[in-house]
Amino acid sequence: MMRIMHRVTDTISIDESELDESFVRASGPGGQNVNKVSSAVQLRFDARRSRALPNDVAIRLMKLAGSKLTKDGIIVIVAQEYRDQTRNRAAARERLFDLIREAAVKPTIRRATKVSKAQKKKRVEGKKHRGQIKAMRGGKAGLD
Repeated sequence: MMRIMHRVTDTISIDESELDESFVRASGPGGQNVNKVSSAVQLRFDARRSRALPNDVAIRLMKLAGSKLTKDGIIVIVAQEYRDQTRNRAAARERLFDLIREAAVKPTIRRATKVSKAQKKKRVEGKKHRGQIKAMRGGKAGLD
């Protein structure tokens, strides 16, 4: 039996066996067909136990998933935009893969920078200048 692998990034490929799909009846467009055919897709992916994801990517993925994440670390994506099952399956998988791609990008670490002495001096001089302008307006109040 051949294993189907879904390439998400250059380093991450997800095995078909890690994706669990179930089909339910969709709400929305479809007319009479909507009551007969299970065209909506519920895609489940166990982010916590996935062998394909490095630990740091899995942690970021679970944070990104938000309300799509269950207590057990399973991401549930529901797709029901289209009237047919195959397009909904593709849409659900693409949404999951987009989430994984976003989680795979390491966030850049912000390094605090100091304000230079020249900038501080320029700021203080600007404040003094502004104060002098205001002092000249007051008439008697500014004569100290």
